[in-house]
Amino acid sequence: MELDVAGRKVRLSHPDKTYYPERGFTKMDVAQYYLAVADGVLRGLRDRPTTMQRFPDGIEGEFFYQKRAPKGMPDWLPTARIAFPSGRFADEMCPTEPAAVLWAANLGCLTFHPWPVRRGDTEHPDELRIDLDPQPGTDFADAVKVAFDLRELLAEHGLRGWPKTSGGRGVHVYVPIRPRWTFTEVRRAAITLARALERRTPDLVTSAWWKEERGEKVFVDYNQMARDRTIASAYSLRARPRATVSTPLRWDELSDAAPEDFDLRTVPPRFAELGDVHADMADHAFGLESVLELASRQAVDEGLGDLPYPPDHPKMPGEPSRVQPSRARKR
Repeated sequence: MELDVAGRKVRLSHPDKTYYPERGFTKMDVAQYYLAVADGVLRGLRDRPTTMQRFPDGIEGEFFYQKRAPKGMPDWLPTARIAFPSGRFADEMCPTEPAAVLWAANLGCLTFHPWPVRRGDTEHPDELRIDLDPQPGTDFADAVKVAFDLRELLAEHGLRGWPKTSGGRGVHVYVPIRPRWTFTEVRRAAITLARALERRTPDLVTSAWWKEERGEKVFVDYNQMARDRTIASAYSLRARPRATVSTPLRWDELSDAAPEDFDLRTVPPRFAELGDVHADMADHAFGLESVLELASRQAVDEGLGDLPYPPDHPKMPGEPSRVQPSRARKR
């Protein structure tokens, strides 16, 4: 069948295919969801190189991440060339209109993973994304506590964050920034904030990369700001039985929120009533000077340098050993 998406025709094949068996949601339900929140999801994706997380047979089937623009992509959907840590390149789709979201949904894309850059400048992030990831023994409520501490910390550095659920147990906080810093510098800012949070509440927060060192705490995943690492976009569906959504929230909503409150059925009426509660992010672009000054002080006064990169990254200058601590002790 064909859908009319803002004046552009988008084909939807097999609309009755089941994508979420537990609740009976079909491909058509997914398409109708993305139509309902099109302005919000596009705000998070517009002009960004975007990886598609595709589930051709629904969430109980196999899935894969598609980084390179697929063959047969419409000529009205632009791309941008991005560089991977390996030095290789790829052309990724960059949605600029709602029809792009529905075109991807027809391919079984449930979750969109945009880079923190725009296609006009793929080397300088314009978002600092802070991922608060509860470890075993902690939960969403703990991530919320850390998010409010983070809010205060950001304000001390002249920054403002916009929170959203991850669609799972975590919380994401976005800070729009001026695109003048490199991935390395923005990642260093994330490390610095993680360490500052850890110092404030050491019993609840950790910046430890190795799982064996984290304990029952909320991990501030600084490596989500490493090149080629992305998180689910605002209003993206997640591959969970309830069809939860990574949902933007106002700060005054966060304390009473629960991830399962926001799903394929509940988010569209919320969006119809409130609109995109993060729409004003586009009006702001902050500087990282204060946070990077703190990073320099941490290095000089406390000897705190870099932290390990993800395993798929080449070894970086000044990076500590990537050997797991327990293995290092055995050696």
